This record gives sequence, structure tokens and C-alpha cells, in this order.
Amino acid sequence: MAAHNDYGKWGEQKAADFLAAEGYSICHRNWKSGHRDLDIVALSPDGNLLVIVEVKTRANKDVTEPVTAVDRRKSRNLFNAANAYVRSFDVKRGLRFDIITVIGRGDTAQIEHIEDAIRPY
Repeated sequence: MAAHNDYGKWGEQKAADFLAAEGYSICHRNWKSGHRDLDIVALSPDGNLLVIVEVKTRANKDVTEPVTAVDRRKSRNLFNAANAYVRSFDVKRGLRFDIITVIGRGDTAQIEHIEDAIRPY
């Protein structure tokens, strides 16, 4: 596996650990629907919302802000994959799309959780 893939997996683990510490229950990680995937699917701390979390990991912000990587095309893919997830698991809860950015490496990585960051067009 390429180093950038390992780094992305590390970032997703940091994001999952962060969410768990905040009271979220992780339902699935890297759930796939065809060629689309959902990085993290979790239940909100109160259990009322299914939260789809897109994780963006970067070594630094020098090239681009990680959140800008979630463009219209990526959003559409997330919505399509989330629709497949909801149908597959007969989800009856509200749905929210969040972004977690992980910037840096090791214990000094900065994590930012942006709730309701992506909305259907």
C-alpha cells in the first residue's frame, strides 16, 4: 500500500477515535457502495442522527485546505453512497454530513470537526 494510503488510514483512525471520545457510536468505517465509499458512519451522541463523516488528512495546509477537497463531485458521490447505505440498512433516523480534517502527524495532529458541513444541492 502506498504511503499516502497509510497516512489516510491513520487520519481516519484519528477521526474515529475523536468521534468515539465525543460520544459518537461508530457503525461502519470505509463502507462501500460500488466504487463509492463512506469513510465513517456513526450515530450522534444522543442517537437521533446518523452522521456520515468525510475525513480529509493532510500533512499541512500549505497546498490546500483539506475541507476544499470536498467539492461538488465528491459531495454527489457521498450523497449517492449515503442513499445506498440508508436503503441497505433501512435507516429511519435523520441524516447529517460532517467533515473531519486531520492536519499534521503523530500526537501533534490538529483535528477539526465541522458538523453539517455538506448539504444536498
